[in-house]
Amino acid sequence: MRTTAFVRAAGLVALCSASSVHAQVAPASIVGPVDAMPPGDPSRNAIYNASAIPLAPAGYVEEEYFIEGTANRYTAPDLETGAVIDGGHPYRSRFIVRRPPAEDFNGVVLVEWLNVTGGPDKDIDWWLSGHHFVREGYAFIAVSAQRVGIATLQEWSPGRYGTLDVTHDGMVEDDGLSYDLFSAVAKAVLREGEDPVPGQVDILAGLRAETLIATGHSQSAGRLATYFNNVHPLDSVFDGGMVHGGGGRLRDDQDVRLFKVMAETDMRRRAATPQPDTSYFRQWEVAGSSHADYDFEIEYARMRALADGEPLDQAAPRDPGCALPTHSRVPFRDVLNAAFEHLVLWVEDGTDPPLAPPLRVARMLPELELARDEHGNVLGGIRLAAHAVPTATNTGMNTPAGGGSRFCGLYGSHEPFDDATVRRLYPTHAGYMEKVREVVGQNLADGYILPYAAERTIGAAERSGIGR
Repeated sequence: MRTTAFVRAAGLVALCSASSVHAQVAPASIVGPVDAMPPGDPSRNAIYNASAIPLAPAGYVEEEYFIEGTANRYTAPDLETGAVIDGGHPYRSRFIVRRPPAEDFNGVVLVEWLNVTGGPDKDIDWWLSGHHFVREGYAFIAVSAQRVGIATLQEWSPGRYGTLDVTHDGMVEDDGLSYDLFSAVAKAVLREGEDPVPGQVDILAGLRAETLIATGHSQSAGRLATYFNNVHPLDSVFDGGMVHGGGGRLRDDQDVRLFKVMAETDMRRRAATPQPDTSYFRQWEVAGSSHADYDFEIEYARMRALADGEPLDQAAPRDPGCALPTHSRVPFRDVLNAAFEHLVLWVEDGTDPPLAPPLRVARMLPELELARDEHGNVLGGIRLAAHAVPTATNTGMNTPAGGGSRFCGLYGSHEPFDDATVRRLYPTHAGYMEKVREVVGQNLADGYILPYAAERTIGAAERSGIGR
């Protein structure tokens, strides 16, 4: 028990009928680690999505592998186990491994379904929680499972990624092969007590997993919802799942713990049909947070700068041209990090995660409206200090201005209070600090944040000029 902080296919193959195909994921062949130049090298023979979070100081190693095999396609009935449509579809894709030194490994392997919204692969879980993963000794695997992401990889570096294909030479256009591909990567992770068979690549270089967790954000959360509802029951691989920032209702009748963490943005429609917490499902909703917040935006900028060979310290938020100033400053990642720790304990020893209140609904019709205070900040949910002791209006909502980005609705908003409002709310710094400490202490006691996040929040408040 760990200590916690709080495949090669040749040519085309004949398709098989559903009645004759076994649902078990076919073995895959793995090649690698694939030699790579440093990020930013003009040859682009480098790892796409290389980590902008420094790994070497913590002894972490980042490597890329190619995986080849054959996959089934599946039906996706609503909240029911699917069936094999056909099988034998060849694929070739890639995944990234980030692993700690053996002495720091906490026994947990996280496998992220890379997000492809807008085209490129995005390891959003790493952007949000990579610092936490390194701090706690997680091993992390990022999987390219979808054709749009593969197409972007090939455009970016045809020399490195030109042979990848997850469409069976264009015959499968709906990412139907993604589920078995994802499972095949997970099955390549050796568990405690397992040794590689002759010729098998040990992708974790001697590390053995106690716990295996799937994770994904937004579009990837939607894929994972289908995966856990329809495909995973046919050939269980994972012990738990972190489905955040999206995804539909999740089955809770399986022996796999599923945790959903949602920003305010993500609840615009879902708040009307809440899914109850059970012994196998938990949902947290973070008040004032946005689907893609400020921390997300900065880490994305750092990743792009690294890939382009530019200084990381010059990474800055983009101006997407939204109606309101963008990107909530409510730190969604602080709650997500705590949720990961709870999920691991839930899987490993059955300790139920804390319950959390939902966002408060003001009315359901004619369309759902969330309840808000005098400043426009939403009520209910997990209320971090940036929201419960506000110096700004932070929301999960926004819209494009003229010519603005179509993704403005995901960025949320951040509008600082004027000086007069701040002085009225917090006439003294001591009074402000008392309120911050009270909220942080309660969040910590409730299990919604981790101790180091509590210390950081209090330290930032102490350094601020509020009430001075």
